[in-house]
Amino acid sequence: MKNALGMIETMSIPLGILAGDAMMKAAEVTLATSQAACAGKYIVVIEGEVAAVRSSVEAGKNAAGSALVDSLVIPGIHEQVAPAIAASSEIGAVDALGVMESYSMCAAIMAADAAVKTAAVQLIEVRLGRGLGGKAFVLFTGEVAAVESAVRAAEALDELQGMLGASVVIPSPHKKIAEAIF
Repeated sequence: MKNALGMIETMSIPLGILAGDAMMKAAEVTLATSQAACAGKYIVVIEGEVAAVRSSVEAGKNAAGSALVDSLVIPGIHEQVAPAIAASSEIGAVDALGVMESYSMCAAIMAADAAVKTAAVQLIEVRLGRGLGGKAFVLFTGEVAAVESAVRAAEALDELQGMLGASVVIPSPHKKIAEAIF
């Protein structure tokens, strides 16, 4: 059973690929993605059992060395996070829209997981660094109070202090804006 998600983010493409190789060799995990991102970064996202993911991420951090930007291990990852990273979430109507920006791709995933574990919101997408200068953002929807609660919960996480940029809650976004983000 895949119950944890792990990730490394490096500022070097070659060292990111090396770290990804070390991660896959270190433990029995599933590779979710391994890709270059903007600003010359590289990310590797894995899934698996908590102990295997921890071991794998540690191996990736060691291989990345000083090129490591950020890393994460989230035990009990919420089931909405992986589809949102893949931009394959099924969304009906958009009620209120929550948008959170982060300076690290790992921080965006942590914020998304905290948001959906805190309130009745539905993740739309977790956009990781493509065309964003190395930043990332999270989009989610729900009732206004739930979206506000989800944003506050993610912003309050100690490990995200200094890693989040702007966050907004837009009650009843204009139809054309909602269509543009899908």
